[in-house]
Order: sequence, then structure tokens, then C-alpha cells
Amino acid sequence: MNIDMLKQILNAVASGKTPVDDAIASLKNLSIEDIDYAHIDHHRSLRKGFPEVIFGQGKSSDQIIGIMERMMIQEDVILVTRVNKENAEKVISKIPDADYHEDAGMIICATKEISDQGKGTILVISAGTSDMHVAKEAFLTAWAMGNHVETIFDVGVAGIHRLFNHREIIESASVIIVAAGMEGALPSVVAGMVSCPVIAVPTSIGYGASLGGLTALFAMLNSCSSNVAVVNIDNGFGAGYMASTINRL
Repeated sequence: MNIDMLKQILNAVASGKTPVDDAIASLKNLSIEDIDYAHIDHHRSLRKGFPEVIFGQGKSSDQIIGIMERMMIQEDVILVTRVNKENAEKVISKIPDADYHEDAGMIICATKEISDQGKGTILVISAGTSDMHVAKEAFLTAWAMGNHVETIFDVGVAGIHRLFNHREIIESASVIIVAAGMEGALPSVVAGMVSCPVIAVPTSIGYGASLGGLTALFAMLNSCSSNVAVVNIDNGFGAGYMASTINRL
């Protein structure tokens, strides 16, 4: 339940349009709802400004559907991350408002138009085309949280001149997310061009010595650009969420 929904309930009670008992019923599960296999944190929207996000990996389609159905009573936007195509198709068959974005492995269910809550533009950059699935997860997360988001794909350091063709949009962004695998060098280059925060996302893309993204992670943690912060390997969601938090300040 978000602030606007809570205000509507309280104003309706104050004006006499909603009986107190009806308001109590609406607020019964304001904090936590126990549905046996999950404890849904309905209060998260009030605390953090965005609902609990469902981590789909390891959950059955029935469990995802059950959580979403309970959340939809109180929320306008629901995100599900790390969902495979088979489970996503079952979810969408039960919840028509849900859309599956296979390139990011995400389900987004928005029952109302998502309003812009950001102060500027979040820019998502991928070093290579192979990093796009992580970049798309970051993009969709930031977009669903009410931000204007732009993207630039496949501009890694192997052809650094490609990046400089986008200098204008890079310099105008409020927050930049950079997803890169291999040697993980691109976030340092981008951060050296701008004064805004750069959120680096190491991806698991690369040959053997990339060690499933550890090489990129270590490189980003050791960046000589002082405006770089790093999230976990392949964590596009975390990068998008953090960028949105910054962009709301």
C-alpha cells in the first residue's frame, strides 16, 4: 500500500464516505500477510516508496501467482525478477495485466500508468550485446519505479570511439548504470567523463579467466574513478533500484 492509497482511505473515513469497519478491513493486512509459503510485506511501499519485489527464481508459477494476486489488492505496480519463460506464460495466463520481458527475465504488472517520480534521466549502458540482458533488467526496474530511462548498448572499450558518439546524452544523465563483463573496464571510462554517480554492474559474460564475473567485479571495485559504486554480479535489478533511489533525491 502506497501513501496515496492510504490517504484515500483516511480521507474517505474523515468525510464519512467510508465506514470505519470497511477501513479496518482495508488496513487489516497493512503490515504483513501470511499466505503459508510467503510473508508478504505490504508495508514496504510506505517505508521505501516501492512495493516488495518478487524474486522468481526457485518459486513455482503457482507461488508467484498467489503472491501477485494478494499484492494486486494494494499495489499498482508489481515486479517479478528472474522468471523463466515457462513460469511466465503460466503467470500471464492467470494475470492478464502482467507483461513478460523475456530479454530481462522479468514480469511487470502495472494496473495504472506509471507516473514519473525522478528528477532527471537514468542512462543504462552495456559494454556488449551479450551484457544486454543484465542492462535490460536494470532498465525495466528503473522504468517501473517511475523514472525516465535511456539506453546505449554495445559500446565497450574494444571500440571506445562508439561510446564517444553518445557524449551528449552521457553528460546530461543524472545517474548512469554500466553493465560490463570480460575485464569490466567500461564503468571507469564512463565515470571519468561525468560528475554524476555511476553504478557498475559486473556481468558473468566472458571466457574462463573471467571466473563467472569475478574478474569484472574486482576490476570495478578497484576503479580509479571515484564516482563508481558496484553492485553484485548480474544484479541489474539492484542497479536499477539504487539508481531510482538516487534519482528521486
